[in-house]
Amino acid sequence: MATMLSPVAVDEPKLSGRGPTIAPPPRGGWGDGRPDEHRDRLRRYRIGMLFALAAVVMLFVSFTSAYIVRQGVGTWSDASARYVTDWQPVSLPPILWVNTIILLVSSFTLAMARSALLRKLQKNAAPSREASSAEVLIVSGERSISWLGITFVLGTGFLAGQLLAWDQMRRLGFFVRSNPSSSFFYVLTGAHGLHLLGGVLALAYAGLASLLRRPLETRFLMVDVTALYWHFMDFLWVYIFALLHFAR
Repeated sequence: MATMLSPVAVDEPKLSGRGPTIAPPPRGGWGDGRPDEHRDRLRRYRIGMLFALAAVVMLFVSFTSAYIVRQGVGTWSDASARYVTDWQPVSLPPILWVNTIILLVSSFTLAMARSALLRKLQKNAAPSREASSAEVLIVSGERSISWLGITFVLGTGFLAGQLLAWDQMRRLGFFVRSNPSSSFFYVLTGAHGLHLLGGVLALAYAGLASLLRRPLETRFLMVDVTALYWHFMDFLWVYIFALLHFAR
């Protein structure tokens, strides 16, 4: 008996002017294998930090304006029949120079901590085939924790030095209400100290995350944003110190 085969429709390829479409490879994001989600997350955190720092800038700009204007404000004296100023320049404690050096060094150590984490992140994203690659990752992680610890100690030392500076001011007879100049000294250094205390707490949190072996991308994000904030606080203190020293 003859078997009849049913015809099968076969789609003929359609001719067109372009070749086959090839899907692009997944993007590495930061150029070193890190996913785009981590890059975007870091960008969002940086932008948020910049907005926060802009508010800090506006605060200290207002302090600076008030500081300069208050220097020229006088009160009427009946005895001398003229306007006299109650602004009495204060002698800055010498320990402020030491505190400035400590804060500058802390910016360097924090930059080293960020650099160590970045190298570890790059090695983790594109691991080497050499047998020593795991040792490189471990050493980089230990270095980042060490640099974070040094920065935390230096930041705490700066705050302790500021308290010593306040104590020296009180021993010299300059209190918050002694005169407008001493009042601005306490306001400017105190406001900066409170903001730097926030940075010290962020350093402690970043160090704890490293000790707890949180995801590497999370640790780098925390250190990177904290470094941005810390370097700004460093620059802000140099500005405040110069203002108090040269415009007193």
